[in-house]
Amino acid sequence: MTFLKNTAASVLALTLGAGAAMAADCPIKVGVLHSLSGTMAISETTLKDTMLMLVNDQNEEGGLLGCELEAVVVDPASDWPLFAEKARELLTVHDVDVIFGNWTSVSRKSVLPVIEELNGLLFYPVQYEGEESSKNVFYTGAAPNQQAIPATDYFLDELGVEKFALLGTDYVYPRTTNNILESYLKSKGIAEEDIFVNYTPFGHSDWSKIVSDVVALGADGKKVGVISTINGDANIGFYKELAAAGISADDIPVVAFSVGEEELSGLDTSNLVGHLAAWNYFQSADTEANAEFVAKWKDLMGEERVTNDPMEAHYIGFNMWVNAVKAAGTTDVDAVRAAMYGQEFPNLTGGTAVMGVNHHLAKPVLIGEIQDDGQFDIISETDPVPGDAWTDFLPESAVLVSDWKDLGCGMYNTETKTCVQIKSNY
Repeated sequence: MTFLKNTAASVLALTLGAGAAMAADCPIKVGVLHSLSGTMAISETTLKDTMLMLVNDQNEEGGLLGCELEAVVVDPASDWPLFAEKARELLTVHDVDVIFGNWTSVSRKSVLPVIEELNGLLFYPVQYEGEESSKNVFYTGAAPNQQAIPATDYFLDELGVEKFALLGTDYVYPRTTNNILESYLKSKGIAEEDIFVNYTPFGHSDWSKIVSDVVALGADGKKVGVISTINGDANIGFYKELAAAGISADDIPVVAFSVGEEELSGLDTSNLVGHLAAWNYFQSADTEANAEFVAKWKDLMGEERVTNDPMEAHYIGFNMWVNAVKAAGTTDVDAVRAAMYGQEFPNLTGGTAVMGVNHHLAKPVLIGEIQDDGQFDIISETDPVPGDAWTDFLPESAVLVSDWKDLGCGMYNTETKTCVQIKSNY
């Protein structure tokens, strides 16, 4: 990566005026908190590379507030407690102005007390289970109503699925998402005995028994579908077992919430054609902005490297943060937070992403069908959907709203008219 020299930054600061230069301590430090080793490295290394590209691009455009940006990269190594330590290191040792990071919800939950204690600012780019709204986090990935619920509707309405296998990695995101989906499916008339739920550890590799259990679910002739919240490299074994069992998408369709282009790039996808994923972005989106983004990425990283949804979330979040810093005239967290509300930035699939007062984006929901080249054919796309911090399908959450701008509360009870402390999903 190439960065502006200090002398160039100094000249730029003089050009922009002393007031702008004094609004931030130079360089402006951007923390990058992604696993570069361990089970989640298959997904998170790409996000580290994305952040380096975005920081470099901003420096080539002249930096920010007269300062050069400096990416500070740490490796929490897929170790959830280590995420908290590395977040503290970024904020107290490296004195970063903002953090972009995390993939799993358990790692985000580990970081949350640290950034709230130290008043840090985290941009979280991955789909998650909702049921959270922190003053110190902007959630640029999908909430359940922007991924899980629309994907389930597609199974019900378009594919005629009658029985559901909810397969997930054993941590907070899959468990909470599946609790929401169980409630939602029952509200749609799906019987409890027609919902099979199973959790496996990170890195799980022996899928033969689970796949056979899923097949057995359809012994009565009813259409079975799999909703997958399997994370990390465990997906490799799962899809290989499906192929080994001769299961096609016509037999038992799978819709995944954590499998994108990056994960498929390491697989023989010939037997996966027709299976689905639900995201807010696919590399195959046919827009001029996406073509430019993909071309830049491949030019930088190599023709074989692909783009994916969390990359776009970082792209949107980073650019919104840059614009909020410009609007605030400072990198001060409280000022930037206030400037984030209503921020708009074009997404790569067309249309505009908008940041809500609940710290969640409004984004379109896309369903993609796996092709034999590891890309996705976009077969369904919605208008932008505002992200919900709290689901309507869990009774204790249905009465809650998040509004940090006017109510100053992430968990406001509309029945009691009170702001209550954010609950833990552990």
